[in-house]
Amino acid sequence: MMKFSKLMGDKAFYRRILVITLPILVQNVITNFVSLLDNIMVGQVGTEPMSGVAIVNQLIFVFNLCIFGGLSGAGIFTAQYYGKNDQKGVRDSFRAKLYIAAGAVLLFTVLLLTRGERLILLFLHEGAEALDLDATLNYGKTYLMIMLLQMLPFAVSQAYASTLREIGETLLPMKASTAAVVVNTTFNYILIFGKFGAPRLGVAGAAIATVLSRLVECAILLIWTHRHKQSIAFINGAYRSLKIPLSFVRQLIRMGTPLIINEVLWAAGMAMLNQCYSLRGLEVVSATNIASTVANLFFCAFFSMGNAISIIVGQLLGAGKLEEAVEADRKIIAFSVFICLFMGVIMAVAAPFIPRIYNTGSTVKALAAKMLVVNAILMPVNAFTHTCYFTLRSGGKTIITFVFDSAFVWGVSVSTAFVLSHFTALPILPLYIIVQSLELIKSVIGFILVKNRSWVKNLVAD
Repeated sequence: MMKFSKLMGDKAFYRRILVITLPILVQNVITNFVSLLDNIMVGQVGTEPMSGVAIVNQLIFVFNLCIFGGLSGAGIFTAQYYGKNDQKGVRDSFRAKLYIAAGAVLLFTVLLLTRGERLILLFLHEGAEALDLDATLNYGKTYLMIMLLQMLPFAVSQAYASTLREIGETLLPMKASTAAVVVNTTFNYILIFGKFGAPRLGVAGAAIATVLSRLVECAILLIWTHRHKQSIAFINGAYRSLKIPLSFVRQLIRMGTPLIINEVLWAAGMAMLNQCYSLRGLEVVSATNIASTVANLFFCAFFSMGNAISIIVGQLLGAGKLEEAVEADRKIIAFSVFICLFMGVIMAVAAPFIPRIYNTGSTVKALAAKMLVVNAILMPVNAFTHTCYFTLRSGGKTIITFVFDSAFVWGVSVSTAFVLSHFTALPILPLYIIVQSLELIKSVIGFILVKNRSWVKNLVAD
């Protein structure tokens, strides 16, 4: 049995984690807190507008995860090249991110323009409350058409921000994100409710505010990075040529493609789970939207730890310090689980009160509160599986991460939800508990995969 002392680091170790993760954590907390405020503001307009926005955000979430997965593939090399002090390698990986971002924007723009309405309709089902499905569809379509405009600035921002984080510059992305959420919150208030002489635009106002915030974030990242070429070496000559070495492209395709496919399938799996839940009625869409938005605010605790593993473990592997990477990884995982035990308790205590803020029916509020309690109980388990995923990814085990993540979601979670929702009369709450509890199986698999050390590899050794 492993000694408890092996799971604990010294003050210098935790100081390093905090230096890296605190800006990312603050950024994630601010972003998710503003998402919660956005959610509440739209929720004040009514259940149908909130449901329409929630459905479209499920579709946008798939795009966001496609960007995340694609950039993460190149990011594995960015961290390791930086650990090796190879600026040309960092520059090549950055260029690859720009190509990936452009391709994802083009693909999803065409898809959502041509199939957006059909996708929204998949989530619209009658439930216990008499809600207007046609109105929900119209709100969703209005919101979607405007939200398409934010995809390009979001993709470019992520290409810059992820590269800056992987070379240790975590403060600027935090500042850019903070500025963006201030813009988003301000214009949400003005445009949703028609304040200060502006027209009352409802869900359209929420979408416009998001577009404005994405443009501000993108501008800050680009301007700052290009004005600091002396300290941010990779940007020097980054646009002098857009060529990428063929050998790097082959490596990226081999390791990055599974990550892109994984993130898209995982996000699509999450959307499919919510579609299965939606068969129990439109009020379930609103309840899951409230629960997931609030839960994501608490989940920031372990989201940032995944970034810590990508940066710290990735750089140690790239520098050839394999045993140090294993030790650091073990301690970060333990730290993440411990923090989430504490955060889970807070979330469970707050669960009955948060849904009361929303202007929606009592059925929605009660269901959302119970879903939050389920998420709170499973939060340490989610923290463990999340850090296992990033551990495997840091060593380039992208095929294994694909099986561990999206294959599990579709093969176990989605299939279970589909069978229970389509072929049984099981009420939504026990259905939700069963599906969410499947994460326990995934945690056992994650433990085995991390323990066998197949991920302990230097990918950029000469």
